[in-house]
Amino acid sequence: MIPVLSGFIAILALAWGLNTAALDGGQASLPWLIREQGLYLSGLLSIGLMSLAMVLATRPVILERPLGGMDRIFRLHKWAGILAAVFAALHWLIEMSDDLIKALYGRSGRPAEMEFGGLLGTLRDAGEELGEFAIYLVLGMIVLSLWKRFPYKFWRHLHRAMPALYLLLAFHAAVLAPLDYWWQPVGMLLALLLASGTVAAVIALSGRIGRDRRVQGVVTAVSSPAPDVTEVVCRLGGEWRGHRAGQFAFVAFTGLDRFEGAHPFTIASADHGDRTLSFQIKALGDHTRQLAGRVAVGQPVTVEGPYGRFVLERRDRKARQVWVAGGIGVTPFLAWLDELRTRRENAMPVELHYSTRGATQDPFVARLRTLCADLPDVTLHVHDSSAGTAIKPDAFATAQADGARTEVWFCGPPRLGDQLKAALARLWRRRVRFHREAFEMR
Repeated sequence: MIPVLSGFIAILALAWGLNTAALDGGQASLPWLIREQGLYLSGLLSIGLMSLAMVLATRPVILERPLGGMDRIFRLHKWAGILAAVFAALHWLIEMSDDLIKALYGRSGRPAEMEFGGLLGTLRDAGEELGEFAIYLVLGMIVLSLWKRFPYKFWRHLHRAMPALYLLLAFHAAVLAPLDYWWQPVGMLLALLLASGTVAAVIALSGRIGRDRRVQGVVTAVSSPAPDVTEVVCRLGGEWRGHRAGQFAFVAFTGLDRFEGAHPFTIASADHGDRTLSFQIKALGDHTRQLAGRVAVGQPVTVEGPYGRFVLERRDRKARQVWVAGGIGVTPFLAWLDELRTRRENAMPVELHYSTRGATQDPFVARLRTLCADLPDVTLHVHDSSAGTAIKPDAFATAQADGARTEVWFCGPPRLGDQLKAALARLWRRRVRFHREAFEMR
């Protein structure tokens, strides 16, 4: 994520720099020139990152491969939006700095403002007012996105206003950009970003995101293997394209709270060609806590997907395989094991580590043992924190003494993943690759 954002920002800054290097400062003093160019650069970075966030919000499947999966696309979308808001705030502060510069350096050396009349003048005035109004709302939206206690169902609907706010800011950028930009590389880049972002915003506002990947189905089974886990099995229509073990889908149950919309759940079963999907849903919020009592057999369901590249087929067959799951993060590995049982030719030695807070009450422990019993190449290790056998990331570091090439696949709580990745960091020179499911909706 960091290399992508850094590279994107560098391209924007380079385009701005090429244009700035060709400018004739004239009689402008340095403080006023810095303010003017700072205003342009911060505005370009803000609207550029917003355009990137808008394009990523459309769930572009074509970018899953180069960016590493839809989970990373969503994370990139989130941080592009946050950085866009930061640069928007900086843009506003620079705009408000004219009084300070006048107080310190006076009005002399201030670049002359171009006068526009007629329609262009009216558009520029409107763009300035609308842009300032939209910036305030965008900053408020970012605060609510980062405030995890704000209910998802309300945040989701507020977030749907972002495409409209983007269009206001795109209008602001288009009419207030210096006229000489449009004949320079920076203007061509800005035009491309505004066009892409505008198309993405229209797609979002028209409700077309993911529409061509939605399939109707029906719930065929509902059970509660544990008080905080609901298992839902669905049979989909003939339009379903199939899925790869480890992928996820957005699921919406007809008749439930419309404020909730579709939620992403990992598909916990392999594709057996019968268009049947199994989901293991943990109670992590109001919506998921109520599913067991509100979803019934025969209930219509809409499934959008599949998405994601945390898939079994991406593993390196020449590398030692270590799979680590924590809590509900076991779901992609359930699908992987189901796939291995179906296609024995894909079998290979695997160390599967499952971390739980109470093995005796955890329904996935028995499920894992049953699946692994038919897979002699898979060695299951259950780490029970209540029994004092919690998983220790440092143990994976010492297990690499033979220097063999190793792949570690992790899905689970972020804190455990961070600890595991840190413990493995010193082993990169020993050819250890760390794969991580990084899905997060907000």
